Amino acid sequence: MPKYVIEREIPGAGNLTTEELKAISQKSCGVLNKLGPEIQWVESYVTDDKIYCVYVAPNKEMVMEHAKQGGFPANNISEVKRIIDPTTAE
Repeated sequence: MPKYVIEREIPGAGNLTTEELKAISQKSCGVLNKLGPEIQWVESYVTDDKIYCVYVAPNKEMVMEHAKQGGFPANNISEVKRIIDPTTAE
């Protein structure tokens, strides 16, 4: 199944409290439960003004539907074509 990286522009994201991040996570998980097991949230990275999320989903449209239902921005959705790491150099 394809993997996607979603760029979410959220000014001040790096200053969100633990409770605020928990609430966002709970909202996201609630939407995921409604959409079914085909879409999965892998992890997210919080930076100063953006959150980068990694999802597994059958298509980009399902990722967009998750964002719509959750009220989350999805400023850029990119399908991961390949994964490399230090062992790729060997």
